Amino acid sequence: MTHSHDAHPAGAEQALRGASLRVTAPRLATLEAVRHLAHADTDTVIRTVREQLPAVSHQAVYDSLAALSEAGLVRRIQPHGMVARYESRVGDNHHHLVCRECGLIIDIPCVHGAAPCMQPDDAHGFAIDEAELIFWGLCASCRAGDTAAAAS
Repeated sequence: MTHSHDAHPAGAEQALRGASLRVTAPRLATLEAVRHLAHADTDTVIRTVREQLPAVSHQAVYDSLAALSEAGLVRRIQPHGMVARYESRVGDNHHHLVCRECGLIIDIPCVHGAAPCMQPDDAHGFAIDEAELIFWGLCASCRAGDTAAAAS
């Protein structure tokens, strides 16, 4: 399944139906929120959904995120030491850059092509179909802040 950033509600409805999911207001609003917010955590998704559906429960958004993830409409990522994040970019074998200081997450394309883009020396009998790669470091803003702090 390829990613889509079609924010039009009809596109979201079509995506839900295409994934054999029942179309509900919480699912539509949750999918639209994730499509608009790159790498959003659950609390941010809930706040965004509540702008459209003020009475929606936390559980309805959690359930929607779980259903959307299971259906492959959103991807759940959780870099070590961070809360889960959600993105609508799915099915394209991309990886992530993560800033150790501010938590910024940036998508980067895989330079090795189709999944899995890497193989271990010994697969121990596994049939590997995906490799998830996270690059860690400091973003340019945090590096500039560290340089300024060191100069003072």
